[in-house]
Amino acid sequence: MTANDRLIIALDLPDTDKAERAISRIGDAGRFYKIGYQLMPIGGLDLARRLSADGKKVFLDFKFHDIGATVERGVQSVCKLGGDFLTVHAEPDVLKGAVAGRGDDKRLKILGVTVLTSLDAAALKKSGIHVDLPDLVLRRAEFAAEAGADGVVASAQEAAAIKARFGDALQVVTPGVRPAGAAANDQKRVVTPAAAVQAGADFLVVGRPIVEADDPASAAAAIAAEIAGA
Repeated sequence: MTANDRLIIALDLPDTDKAERAISRIGDAGRFYKIGYQLMPIGGLDLARRLSADGKKVFLDFKFHDIGATVERGVQSVCKLGGDFLTVHAEPDVLKGAVAGRGDDKRLKILGVTVLTSLDAAALKKSGIHVDLPDLVLRRAEFAAEAGADGVVASAQEAAAIKARFGDALQVVTPGVRPAGAAANDQKRVVTPAAAVQAGADFLVVGRPIVEADDPASAAAAIAAEIAGA
């Protein structure tokens, strides 16, 4: 797996025309793309199919969160899109339903979302969660492993602990990655690409620093080079 394969470019853009233009400008530097809520209801599913047909890998960041039976049926439908990664919330019933819905599909990997990188300890306490953030991430990673999920979404700040406990049994996908000097925007727990890799992240999700760059292809190539050199 090359550095470009480990870089997931987030297409968090207002419409599929802008997403298509970004993909075209990134060119061969982009091999793996994330489609989330912003594009999903306005052509994102068709875009996912087109990307897959073009040989690209697709991360469907849908964060399913419902009763297990509903999640199971939803994942069965998602399998028809030809995606590579799908996110669900890392709760036991949700994870169990997602793994059952994926069935024997060899391509789609189920990722449990541990704690969003836009949250910190203060935000968790405001929501009534008083478990220390690193402990909560590990607990949810345990849920993912027990359910037979393929990996988790977690900050690089927790990646080392996840790898220490689960090794290669769980892949770690890390959002909130920003090149040195880039704005953190709405993220609270951010790291550089090199720091994320050194912490144990298997895949890095980067959006605005690439798609909003003057030269998106060069921006993606620079991040891939940092991944390769870490």
